[in-house]
Amino acid sequence: MKDSNEPASRREAEANMPFEIDPASVRTEYELLHLMRRLISRYGFAHFMIARLPLADEQRFSERLVLSNWPAELVQQYDAGETFQTSELVERLRQTKLPVTGGPELMEPAGKGAGKAAFIRLPPHAGMGHFAVLLHTTYGEPFVAVLSGTRDEPAGAERATLYLALLQLFECLERTFDAGSGAREKLSSREVECLRWAVAGKSSDEIAIILGISAYTVSSYFKSATRKLDAVNRMQAIARAMRMKLI
Repeated sequence: MKDSNEPASRREAEANMPFEIDPASVRTEYELLHLMRRLISRYGFAHFMIARLPLADEQRFSERLVLSNWPAELVQQYDAGETFQTSELVERLRQTKLPVTGGPELMEPAGKGAGKAAFIRLPPHAGMGHFAVLLHTTYGEPFVAVLSGTRDEPAGAERATLYLALLQLFECLERTFDAGSGAREKLSSREVECLRWAVAGKSSDEIAIILGISAYTVSSYFKSATRKLDAVNRMQAIARAMRMKLI
């Protein structure tokens, strides 16, 4: 019979090995997502996410989310509850540069007391622990990176390895932001207009009427914008443009 502690022992051994990342070799969001999935798989987490640190209440959680494998319904629930920006996790990250760890309570509103309404823990995070770090871009914009799962809290060498891995992955992500700056310069005003009207829910025919051009021309603008944004279809182009703050 195999030792029941084998998975934990293997994870402990891997914690002493570096998670190999070459930031210069990561050029696309797909490659970055692949690395993030490798990271959580290797260290026994289930979910990851990187989001802009909430600075005010003017944006929904989904609008601050940059990269994640969170289920869409979970993101929608956090949007509806408006709890992330007031969470214990965000409050603690604002006060330290060290990793923040804890259980499901980290996603509850900070300072929750008897006088506040009961907080319903959202599945699948109800039984999960979290490992989170505060990261900054070269220009000082704050981001939060979170790994979530049912495994034990990282400690020692594993904790340091995860911090370094997230720092390297964030540098890769910032490179895609720089690529977005290039895309902003390359997108024409008409391409940006088409993307904006598409976000507003307009069809190609409706956009054609609004802009006074043919539907064929609108389709051409979408195709060229999709190519410039390194996307595979219109919906992905819109999503990437929104994350890059192009529209």
